[in-house]
Formats: sequence, C-alpha cells, structure tokens
Amino acid sequence: MALYARRIGTPLGEMALALDESDALIALEFCSSRSAADAVASVAERDEAVTWDDTRGGAVVAQLDEYFRGERKDFDLPLAPRGSEFQRRVWDELRRIPFGRTVSYGELAERVGKSSATAARAVGQANATNPIAIIVPCHRVIGADGTLTGYAAGLSYKAKLLVLEGALVPDALAYPHAPRVRESARTPAARRAGAGARAASGAGQAELFPEP
Repeated sequence: MALYARRIGTPLGEMALALDESDALIALEFCSSRSAADAVASVAERDEAVTWDDTRGGAVVAQLDEYFRGERKDFDLPLAPRGSEFQRRVWDELRRIPFGRTVSYGELAERVGKSSATAARAVGQANATNPIAIIVPCHRVIGADGTLTGYAAGLSYKAKLLVLEGALVPDALAYPHAPRVRESARTPAARRAGAGARAASGAGQAELFPEP
C-alpha cells in the first residue's frame, strides 16, 4: 500500500495530511508539537511507502479553507482513520457533534454506550488519539464544568476553533487559563430553550486570525 502526504498552510499554522490510495483521509494534524514527517510517520503502517505530493488532497484543502473563512460547517470527505473498533466508534460519534456545540467526556461515553468512570476515561483516550483534527471534531469535547481540557495541538488551538464556531466567547482567547464555553453551546436545557438561548454567531476569521 502507498500513503500520500502533503503539508498545508492554515490560519493556525502548518498542518500535515495523509491519504490512502483512494484519496480517503487517514490523518490531519497540526504541526505544533512535532514535524509534518513525524505526524505522517505515526499513522503509516510498517513498510508502507510515504510519497509527499502537493497535488493530492485538493478537496481537503478547499473544504478547510471554507471552514476557516466561516463558510462551511460540515465536511464532505471520504475518511479512513486507522484505529481499533472502539476508537472508530468514538471518532464516528465525534462527527455527530454539531458545529457550534460541545459535549463533555461523560456525555460522549454515554453516546457510545458506556457510562462508567472507567469508560469515560477510555473515551477520553480515544478522543486524544483522534488522527483527523477539525474534520473529526475532538475539539468539541470539554470538561463537565465547561472548561477546556487537553488537546494534542495545545489548548490555544482548541480555543480558537471553538471561538470560530461560536461555542466559546471571543474574549476567552485573552484568558487561556479560564475559558468560558457558552452555556447554550453545551447544556441540553439551553438547547431546548430555543432562539433566546442560542449561541451568538461565530467570530469572523479577521478577529481570530489577524494578519501579523
């Protein structure tokens, strides 16, 4: 099998993507804590050749551009993340969290049919090992009290993505240690309350990603 890889630029910095021979997306990762080559190597199977090709993944790049411009809420891409059956169940459930909404780790565990504290931790681990950032939105999973918790690329990345989606108040970016998730983005009661409790529109790209 062959693995195709590409480095792409985004408003949050460089990302690396990996595709299989059918152009299904295997991985998409921010290059904040490791190099693009290391990110791709982490999902490659033993003896699998990696070909760096900037002509591959055009649909991924185009849809990410639309997302960062505030023009796309859902992605329509073939995905092929590599993981255990349980991990893939969790990742599938992540894709059911709507744009602009968040769930807690406990809620996510219940959605995959697990409710114990041990199961919640297992779900948290599967969430942490999600290989496809943004498109499989692990950034939409937060602590039970509404605070942001671990994100492989760093909490500042998670916060900016949630602000872009309208789930986090924009001024939270100035207070990274005490972010405030909108109540209407995370509580079932607020979701039922209707228009009066809906989250405000997401911040625009110019606010989140100012030119240097």
